[in-house]
Amino acid sequence: MQRALLTFFLVGVATSVPTSAHHSFAAHYLEDQRVSIEGEIVQIDYRSPHSWIRVNAKDQAGMMRQVAAEWASAPRLKQWGVNEDTLKPGDRVIITGSPSRDPAEYRMHVKHIQRPADGWQWSGPGGR
Repeated sequence: MQRALLTFFLVGVATSVPTSAHHSFAAHYLEDQRVSIEGEIVQIDYRSPHSWIRVNAKDQAGMMRQVAAEWASAPRLKQWGVNEDTLKPGDRVIITGSPSRDPAEYRMHVKHIQRPADGWQWSGPGGR
């Protein structure tokens, strides 16, 4: 009986690790909603598990805020033709994505990016 319980426990732990190793975006963002910001990139972090773009943009009240936009991992972006040279600090962009569940956080989950200066754009799964 103890051996069966130990086996059951070990199987449960082994199968639960992949599920908990990566969070759901829906836990942090309102994935059924879309917001857009327009502003200047101040920082880009290409990394795993997720890349981040920080943009100075005006909020709904017209106040300048730094918005953290969570993007895909660097390897995934590379598969989609995006690399460290694609976007740079100083680029003006329009980012559309899902807003944070916490309205006090200036964060979003990126779905679409446009750079109007040259027409470059990117859309990921669920973009636009």
